[in-house]
Amino acid sequence: MPTKSAKPASASEKSACGLPSHAVIDLAKTKVQRTDKEWRELLTPMQYRVARMQGTEPPFQNAFWDHQGDGVYFSVCSDTPLFDSRDKFESGTGWPSFTKPVEPAFVAEHVDTSFGMRRVEVHCAIDGGHLGHVFPDGPRAQGGLRYCINSASLRFMPRAEYEAWVKKK
Repeated sequence: MPTKSAKPASASEKSACGLPSHAVIDLAKTKVQRTDKEWRELLTPMQYRVARMQGTEPPFQNAFWDHQGDGVYFSVCSDTPLFDSRDKFESGTGWPSFTKPVEPAFVAEHVDTSFGMRRVEVHCAIDGGHLGHVFPDGPRAQGGLRYCINSASLRFMPRAEYEAWVKKK
């Protein structure tokens, strides 16, 4: 497994995580509804491109690929906790990787067959924000899944702040 400082062999090289998703998501079923104009005002250009347009961010050049903080990662599009730092691991891909979501009902899946391959796209079930993909090549001892997630789709809340947030909810 590559170290944290490892970089892809070339800038043009793309992993399955590094390709945008073309899965069709029925956003009419999401609880958080906003207009395109509202999303553009709420999110940064990169967050909008990734979370709302199903894009991807560069590997090894994003906020959380090597983030070591203890806490919980939320959707940038809503107040939805998605992944716990305790389930984060170094995958060598350049994107944050997790073995499981905080709550499976918060992360929905769609099969994505774009780019001549079959991948499983994951998005926030509450707000429809594109997160990344899930692959069956994660640590076997933790279930064998690797949720390859774009940092631009996440915001981090430190553990103490998260625990206070949970008590208020």
